[in-house]
Amino acid sequence: MLVAAAVCPCPPLLVPAVAAGAAPELDAAREACADALGVLAASRPDRLIVVGPAPGPEELVPYPQGAYGTFRGYGVALDVTLDGAAAGPGVRDGLAGGELPASLAVAAWLLTEAAWTAAPVEGFGVRESLGAERCAARGGELAASHERVALLVMGDASACRSLKAPGSLDRRAAPFDAGVARALAEVDLAALRGLDETLATELKAAGRPCWQVLAGAAEGAVLSGTLLHDDAPYGVGYPVAVWS
Repeated sequence: MLVAAAVCPCPPLLVPAVAAGAAPELDAAREACADALGVLAASRPDRLIVVGPAPGPEELVPYPQGAYGTFRGYGVALDVTLDGAAAGPGVRDGLAGGELPASLAVAAWLLTEAAWTAAPVEGFGVRESLGAERCAARGGELAASHERVALLVMGDASACRSLKAPGSLDRRAAPFDAGVARALAEVDLAALRGLDETLATELKAAGRPCWQVLAGAAEGAVLSGTLLHDDAPYGVGYPVAVWS
């Protein structure tokens, strides 16, 4: 049963070492993510399940507690593990379940920063093209997998909010992101499940499948929502929300 959820963005720039001189621009988003993880810990879950968008043919790719991720591809000698513990030397030698996709590596960094110890952790990479109904169905399965489940849902909104955004400016992006923010604030499961998959893809909204997994997981739960942060500093929407 789902008892709490946090929605966080997943740009590698959220990690200060990757952002370097631009790190202060995302300080507000980092603080909101830390607050969201605090809500998850306070919900007393018996399992934290982390979901994030990932490439590949499988609907959900599992990653066990302790799975390894790295930011070395971004020029930073920083490794993380999916358990809230700092990654020490030789962590790659104990690689479990394959290397984490970027979204789950960012989640692992957030958990490490929060010194997460509230519950065991497991992760799932969600296929970026997975349809709404399958997302919701898999979310329901995740929520039913343990008695008290907390979800950490990683995903960015549109990447088309400005001329310098990765997808350049698209006038449809701001209304799309506003609808997502409202749905997260109001725990509007129907709105999340009804997100237009084609439009989300065109706007490069990577979080779409994970938000729909969340909608399926929350079916039947009684939760209230709070939008903690909603900004697009690089033309990419970075919403942070909690359900509890």
